[in-house]
Amino acid sequence: MATAGTGQLAGIGARPIPEFDGVHDVWPRGERLRAVREAASAYKERFKAQGRVHAVKSVDIAAAPYPVKYAFHNAVSVPSLPLISMINRMIVVQYEDFDGRARTLVFEPTVPDGSAEAPFYRNLQKMMDKVPGGKVLERTVLRYYAEPGDVLRRLGLAPDDIDFCTFDHLHVQDPRMILGSTEVIEGESAPRGPLFGGARMLVHRRELATLQSLHPMQWAWYVDGGLDGVDPARFVTFDGDIELGPGVTLLWTPGHTDGNHSLALNTPDGVWVSSENGISLDNWQPELSRIPGVRRYHRNFGREVCPNANTLEDSLDQYDSMVKEKTLADRCKADPRWLQILPSTELAPWKRFWPVVPTYVHGGIGYGEIKGGRR
Repeated sequence: MATAGTGQLAGIGARPIPEFDGVHDVWPRGERLRAVREAASAYKERFKAQGRVHAVKSVDIAAAPYPVKYAFHNAVSVPSLPLISMINRMIVVQYEDFDGRARTLVFEPTVPDGSAEAPFYRNLQKMMDKVPGGKVLERTVLRYYAEPGDVLRRLGLAPDDIDFCTFDHLHVQDPRMILGSTEVIEGESAPRGPLFGGARMLVHRRELATLQSLHPMQWAWYVDGGLDGVDPARFVTFDGDIELGPGVTLLWTPGHTDGNHSLALNTPDGVWVSSENGISLDNWQPELSRIPGVRRYHRNFGREVCPNANTLEDSLDQYDSMVKEKTLADRCKADPRWLQILPSTELAPWKRFWPVVPTYVHGGIGYGEIKGGRR
């Protein structure tokens, strides 16, 4: 499978971002953080000057359980339920690429049936099935809102309206559910067809390579066999940071996974960033957090972010990546204390999980009018 170099990026109307060239290789690590921050600041000025996306709309897909100890790097300092819920959001973005072609991108089109097959969630389900009251607990932490196909119909889109889809990383994602497969998935009676017509999946080269050859420390979070029968031509792989068109960028934000990338959008209210490096604004702005222990984590360790830490492939890189995101994001118009960061899966603001509830929630994002038939 070829990696998208400059020529291949041009074929999809995209291009690399020179401001970030080499910053993730700077040594020592304190200098790297400084280089990342400076590059993000320089790129932000050019990014905003290039233009805005045509339209964007986020829609909730499902809420799933997640351990509190991972969510805030073990910072929570009071007794709480061991599990909270995170709400996954699918974001539909319409923009023009650098060749002027109308494009529609779907970010985070999670199919819950696929995610349930990741070893972590398979094992959690087995535990819930065994413990007394497990079904009650399951109803407490699980909720389904819509399937990705339902979201398209709700927004007036057909599968063939979609050009590209992408995930910030492939934890608990099954590409077969999105791109289709020539092989029958276990438990099903026929091969799956593509969810989004001829859409291609944009994925960082390192992220796809991880799914192709898992390390035991990564295994629990990826769906085994998720690439079986998937046409390799359905992927567009890339290195580093790329911009898809004026107002829409995929930032390489390594650390949570080697190939993690974040979505950055320029809108009428300024720049928004979305990823799962954190699951609430408390992760990016712990100094403002009311979750017990998170502000103390910030003070005691002198850290300006509190990473989402279910995997620590490189915690220093993840820290730098969250600073990269913070530098790109603009301040919220409704409350300028908070940044316009929309976690791709966000801590549910449900009182049942008190005191582990987000201090501030944007609740979604929407600008312009999503329209079908733009191709």
